[in-house]
Amino acid sequence: MKILYGVQGTGNGHIARARIMAAALKNRSDIDVDFIFSGREADKYFDMEVFGEYQTRKGLTFTTRHGRVDKWATLRQNHIPQFLADVKHLDTAGYDLLINDFEPVTAWAAKRAGLPSISISHQAAFGFAVPKTGDNIMDRMLLRYFAPTDVQLGVHWFHFNQPIVPPFVCEKPLRSPGKNHVLVYLPFEEINDIQQLLEPLSEQQFVCYHPAISAPLSHGHIQWYPPSKAGFQKALQHSTGVIANGGFELSSEALQLGKKLLIKPLHGQFEQLSNVLTLSRLDLCQTLFQLDTDIVEEWLAAPENEPIEFPDDPGVLIDWLQRGDFKDTKGLCDALWARVKYGDKTREKLLSLAI
Repeated sequence: MKILYGVQGTGNGHIARARIMAAALKNRSDIDVDFIFSGREADKYFDMEVFGEYQTRKGLTFTTRHGRVDKWATLRQNHIPQFLADVKHLDTAGYDLLINDFEPVTAWAAKRAGLPSISISHQAAFGFAVPKTGDNIMDRMLLRYFAPTDVQLGVHWFHFNQPIVPPFVCEKPLRSPGKNHVLVYLPFEEINDIQQLLEPLSEQQFVCYHPAISAPLSHGHIQWYPPSKAGFQKALQHSTGVIANGGFELSSEALQLGKKLLIKPLHGQFEQLSNVLTLSRLDLCQTLFQLDTDIVEEWLAAPENEPIEFPDDPGVLIDWLQRGDFKDTKGLCDALWARVKYGDKTREKLLSLAI
């Protein structure tokens, strides 16, 4: 079986999910996979060894300023003629299936060539009846047409009785994590704004990762680091909690490790607002709608979360993909959700969760 795998590269969440899939697919001698990433400059990807000889395309992305989506800058940045040319010239011959994680070039190329395709993404979950807020007609059109596929399989923290699977999370809690810092990952915020937010909280150590940082920096109780998968995972494991935007994958990793969450959703992106809505209803996060030091200080005193155990092996999903009967999602979903273990408080909240 030969698979083309398209991954949105704007943020690191899609790539983190693809890493787990790539490692598992490497163990299948009867599957050959080629990865294509789009959404960032080719030299901005890091820790990509698991993907082998992957390819990149410019694709489509969004621009942010001070924690908000800048719609006009986004329109100016996205070069539609280049996108259309990339779609036209992408050769999908010889592939049996496209797996797509919200990546538009491969999705439209597969559609153009009649290559069977399936979305496996958090964005796909929002095509079903799940908690949503802040969406409008443009958001709904974006979900439908940005990266269209034949079949949609959502990924979320609960199934909501829909064709949705849980996230795969490999990181397991450490026995003695030696917690002494808060991990901060706010890539859509300006560095100076984050520094001003945390500066008054001098009794708390903060470890901050940001794509605009090129080398480690120290400002008293605030440490700054450039993107690094290994460094970030170590900082996450040893943290007392996480301050982050509302991305899905980092929240999933934090939930598995039982880390408390303070989430600042990206203004103008309904997916992140909807993630916060779900986590808030489950009492699994506090929300930071603007950079407010008083809210951070209050959150620092909050207790840890109950951990949620998610599956770490996508083998069941890969078996299902090989069978090719994509209309039969119930057995797949039942098998994967049977591996999820919620804490007692979270399970009670889920029983009363209204959509």
